[in-house]
Amino acid sequence: MSAPSTVREKGDHFLLFGLPRKLWIEMSALEKRFLELSWKLHPDKFVNASAEDQELSLKGSSELNDAYRVLRDPVARVEYLLEIEGMRKEGEHRQQAPPELLEEVFELNESLDELRDAKASGSDLASLKSRLESAEKNFQGKLSEVDAKLQETARRWDAAIDANASEADRKGIMVRMNELLNRRSYIRNLVTNVQKELL
Repeated sequence: MSAPSTVREKGDHFLLFGLPRKLWIEMSALEKRFLELSWKLHPDKFVNASAEDQELSLKGSSELNDAYRVLRDPVARVEYLLEIEGMRKEGEHRQQAPPELLEEVFELNESLDELRDAKASGSDLASLKSRLESAEKNFQGKLSEVDAKLQETARRWDAAIDANASEADRKGIMVRMNELLNRRSYIRNLVTNVQKELL
């Protein structure tokens, strides 16, 4: 059996699935293509192949699984698009509080400190937990707002691709998506920290 032809060196996930670099993806079509490619690359098909072809099959299957995992997640898809467009480095998240949230973040951190102190001293936690649950709900709402803005900006990106927009226009949209991802990451970390303390 010949070497898997779909394997590339650190390939483009969109290209691997035969997709344009757009952010709206038909999930059933993505899954169907994933299953087709999985079947072609499956290591069992290369049992009698050379060691090199077996290695290529494993590598191709791994790349395909990674690509599928990224492309089926809307937020990971945006992060990946920005990464391959050179607008975001993998793992790069600016962790500074959005200015309009500074006061709420300060209050949240004070409440978290109070809860930790109360846990350490064995004090009553009910009112502190109630305050933190309310703050968590508030920040979950803010996370939903950011996700809605991210979806809207993703639609603008797709429209720009369809319209063959200028590089400057596309870059402006990517800058906005990057800002939203950074904001989302910050708020998500706040929510995670609160959830940990409430356990």
